[in-house]
Amino acid sequence: MVEETLERYLPVETEWPPKLHEAMLYSIRAGGKRLRPILTLAACEALGAPKERALPVAAALEMIHTYSLIHDDLPAMDDDALRRGKPTNHTVFGEAIAILAGDALLTEAFRLMARKRHPDVEAKVLIEVMEAIADAAGSKGMAGGQVMDLESEKKKISLADLERLHRNKTGRLIRVSVESGARLGGGSAGEIETLGLYGEKIGLAFQIADDVLDIEGGEEIGKDVGSDLANEKATYPSLMGVQASKDLASKLAEEAVDLLKSFDSKADPLREMARFVVKRRS
Repeated sequence: MVEETLERYLPVETEWPPKLHEAMLYSIRAGGKRLRPILTLAACEALGAPKERALPVAAALEMIHTYSLIHDDLPAMDDDALRRGKPTNHTVFGEAIAILAGDALLTEAFRLMARKRHPDVEAKVLIEVMEAIADAAGSKGMAGGQVMDLESEKKKISLADLERLHRNKTGRLIRVSVESGARLGGGSAGEIETLGLYGEKIGLAFQIADDVLDIEGGEEIGKDVGSDLANEKATYPSLMGVQASKDLASKLAEEAVDLLKSFDSKADPLREMARFVVKRRS
């Protein structure tokens, strides 16, 4: 459903300007887990609402995530050559087009949310969702976490600072994906908060698992193995060891599952996603 929605609402390569649209679609079509949109749809369904209510927002969140990956791979950032098992956007289209492709995906995401409101979603609720997503992706969220990541290279930082880095760089967008689905599904303030805390825990668990995969992962992870080490980045394994990092990720995942005890079987996909983020191999 997410794939079909992305294809339906993004411009095709032949539309002007074709090179830009080709670059945007190249990264969107490169694959990936679609974790964030799946969490949005699953949170909506956990509240008994049809996932179609959250579909445009779910697809928009994947656009925002993909934009962040394109920019994260740039030479000025992590300087990676592989993403999702394919050459990174800038290695195929050049740095300038890659920057603009990321810019355009971010902008298209908000256009999609604004234009494709589901008839069962109140405009007020959609505005709240869009504001929360902008906050999570902006200077006090994902972008701020990226800055902290860059500034921490070749430096020793505390475990508390590393947690703050990851909660913003990766965790905020994951949390808001879950919260967005909960809002669009008609959740109460308490349900939205509980599901948000679930998202926060699996967001941190996801990033810890990512740090471990950078060391232990093989070709299946789809990106340059050992890039964190090469860039002298602070990671959970570098600060607390690989096994302790794995144990912490598993603990966070189980705490996330425990938060769902008041939800019925409709929340089972969320329970399984919590376990998946720490067991995945890519």
